[in-house]
Amino acid sequence: MRRRKPELPADPADPQAVRLAALRLLNRRDHAMAELSARLTGAGFAPAAVTAAVAALAGERLVDDGRYAEHFVAYHAARGHGPVLIAHRLREAGVARGVIATAVAEREPAWRRRCGEVRRRRFGASPPANWKERARQARFLTQRGFNADQVRAAVGSDQDGE
Repeated sequence: MRRRKPELPADPADPQAVRLAALRLLNRRDHAMAELSARLTGAGFAPAAVTAAVAALAGERLVDDGRYAEHFVAYHAARGHGPVLIAHRLREAGVARGVIATAVAEREPAWRRRCGEVRRRRFGASPPANWKERARQARFLTQRGFNADQVRAAVGSDQDGE
């Protein structure tokens, strides 16, 4: 099945058409304001009309970066991603740093526990046997987006190894 080529809007400056396109996108999933603006502009709508429509939707709380960030953090934390990676991806989506910091900080007590769970799921319950294994596990957890303190707590760097 081939994907349909998206139709260009008849009137790129029509505020009603921009609003309908935005609502269609929001019907599928939540979007950050910058992400929604980029999608609409990429679809051929006039930037001024897009800015006005997104601002109106934000005023109606149909687009909310705070809510988007909370859902994004919850979803990706459940998938085993850490706060560093999640914050990076939210910045890529155009969410403000203050909103990101708030969303990530709400889960702060759980990040260490989550890092340990991810380590145990991937490598088993027994602690790393030597420094090489410890380094391998730490590298994996760092790539998943956990910070150094969380990785140290999960891997147990204070243990004696070879």
